[in-house]
Amino acid sequence: MRIQVNGKGMEVSPYVADVVTKRVKKLERYFNADSEVQVMLSMFRGRHVAEITIPFGGVVFRAEEATGDIYASIDNSCNKIERQVEKYRTRFEKRNHEATIRTQQVIKEPGDKEQEIPKIVKTKKFAVKPMSCDEAIMQMDLLGHQFFVFTNADSNQVNVLYKRLDGNLGLIEPEYI
Repeated sequence: MRIQVNGKGMEVSPYVADVVTKRVKKLERYFNADSEVQVMLSMFRGRHVAEITIPFGGVVFRAEEATGDIYASIDNSCNKIERQVEKYRTRFEKRNHEATIRTQQVIKEPGDKEQEIPKIVKTKKFAVKPMSCDEAIMQMDLLGHQFFVFTNADSNQVNVLYKRLDGNLGLIEPEYI
């Protein structure tokens, strides 16, 4: 695995970079030796944030964890990646009974538990009226939702407004190809 450790707004000491490398190397059993791993360490509101991103076989595994201790953030992010890989592997195996996860370059661990694939239990249809981003923010707050789908009045395209973990908002503007 090629592991790249960067600091955002902070200097990453060689010791911390070594700890990150050793911890992330434990994920090697799930990925190929030529997999690229990006680790971004930063500080946000007095908390240490560890963000790990692993693009792999058409899927991007990403985990972000913020705690008071940089080492706990690193461990928790690695644990999240492991859970994501397990979830992906189980879903893939259920969909493709004959194919193994090895064909998707992820190694199967012996003695793993099966997880159920989530089902769509509710479908909701609604009219999306054109509105500005400010109107969409107000509407999302009024509804108390974590996300809101609307037609952007400026671009006349469907957009998704969502609440981020850091308390800010994100806007998804799809590009049609």
